[in-house]
Amino acid sequence: MRAGRPKIGDQATSDVVVRLRTPEGRDEWLYCHSAVLAAGSTYFADRLSDAWPTCQILGSRYCVEVYCQELDLSSHVTALRLLYAAEPCSRFGVRGALGVLQAAVHLGINQIAAACAGYIESAPWDEADEEEILRTAPCLGPQYECILARLRPIDPAPVTSIFLSAFRYATRSTAAGPARELKSAAQEQLEYMLTEDDDSPLIALDNDNVKSQVKDCVIGLLSRLRDFMSSILKKLKEAPLGSDSGALQQELESFVCDVSWACQILGKLEMMKCIVLYWVGVSSDVVEAVDALCAGHDCLKARLKVVEVSAKVLEAVAFGNIILPTEERCHMVNVWIGFARTTKALIVQVDDDEGDTETPQANLDNEVWQGLESAIVSIVLTLPSNNQAEILSEWLQSKHVKYPDLTEAFEAWCYRSKVAKRRLSFLSHIDRVS
Repeated sequence: MRAGRPKIGDQATSDVVVRLRTPEGRDEWLYCHSAVLAAGSTYFADRLSDAWPTCQILGSRYCVEVYCQELDLSSHVTALRLLYAAEPCSRFGVRGALGVLQAAVHLGINQIAAACAGYIESAPWDEADEEEILRTAPCLGPQYECILARLRPIDPAPVTSIFLSAFRYATRSTAAGPARELKSAAQEQLEYMLTEDDDSPLIALDNDNVKSQVKDCVIGLLSRLRDFMSSILKKLKEAPLGSDSGALQQELESFVCDVSWACQILGKLEMMKCIVLYWVGVSSDVVEAVDALCAGHDCLKARLKVVEVSAKVLEAVAFGNIILPTEERCHMVNVWIGFARTTKALIVQVDDDEGDTETPQANLDNEVWQGLESAIVSIVLTLPSNNQAEILSEWLQSKHVKYPDLTEAFEAWCYRSKVAKRRLSFLSHIDRVS
C-alpha cells in the first residue's frame, strides 16, 4: 500500500460513511473516503456527485446507504476493502470470488469485478462451484458470459471428432495397466455420450459418417479376435497349452470384454447386424477356444463375458432385428444352449464349494440370464417342428435341464404338434385337388 493512502475504517480521516443494510435488519457502518470510493466505483461516483442528493450525518460526514441481501453482506464489505488494498482473488476461492464479483458488479467496481471474473474463468471448479456459477453468472451481464465458456454446448464437429478418436482407442489392441484403465474410461464415456436420459445424446444416432467409422473399428476388433482364436486352436492341435495359458486367458477375457462393450454401442446405433453375422460364423470356434482355455472355475469371468455377448446377439435375432436363415438360427441355438448350460453349472458348483464366503463370486445379473433364456425360447419357437423336437429331446435328456428352462417352448411344441393336422387340413385338401 502506498504511503499516505487512507485506510478503511479510519474515523479520523473519513469523510463518508457507507451504510450496508439488509432486509433482515442488519446494519453495517464502514468509515470510508469519498476520493477512494469515487475513483474506484461508478456507483459511488454517482452517489457522491453534486447531482445526487445526499444525507449529511455525524457532523461533516456524508452517508451513502447500500441495500443488499443478507448472504451478500460480507461480499460487499470485502469489495469495499479491496478498493483500499488489492488482494489476489484466489484467496477467496471460487465461490468467495463469485460473491465478491456480484458485489463489485452491484457497486460498479469494474476493476475488481474483472479480476474476479478472470480468476473464476481460469480456476478449477467442483460440482458445487458449477451449480452456484450457473445460478449466478447469467444475471451479471453479457460482459461476464466468458465465465460460462467451459459449460456451453459444444459444436457438432468437435464432438464427432472426439467421439471417433475415443472409439478408435477403445477398440484398439488389448492393453494392460494404465493403458487398460484409460481404455475402460474411454469406453465408459463413449457409452455415456450415446445415452439418452434427461439430456439428448451428444452424437446424432443417425450420423452415417459416425456409423461408417464405428463399423470399420468394430470389424478390426472382430478380425483380431478371429485371428486370436485361430492361433489358440492351431496351438491346441499341435500340443496342449502350457504355462502361457494364463496370459491367453487374460487376453481372451480382454477381447470378449471389448466385444461385449461394442454390443452396447452398436445397439444404441442400431448396428448390431455386423456383430450378429460375425458371431454366427465363429460360434463353434469361440466355444472350442473358451472350453480349452477356461474349462474350470479359475476363468469364469471370460466365460461369463462370452455368455453376455451371446445373450445380446441372440436377443437381436429373437426380437427380429436381425434376420437369419433357419439353418443359422438352429446352429446358434444348439451351440449356445450347451455353452450356457455348462457355464451355469460351473457357477452353481462354485457357489456350493465356497458356501457362505463373503467374497463375491463371478456371475451375471439375473436379467442377463433371463434375457438369454427368453431369447433361446423365442428362437426355438421359430424353427421347423422337427428341429424343435431335436432340441427339446436333447434338453429333456440333459442333467442340467434347469437352465435354460425350455418349458414354454416344450408346451408350445406339444400343442402345435397335436393340433397340426386339424389346423392345416386344408393343405391336404389342396394337395388332393392339385
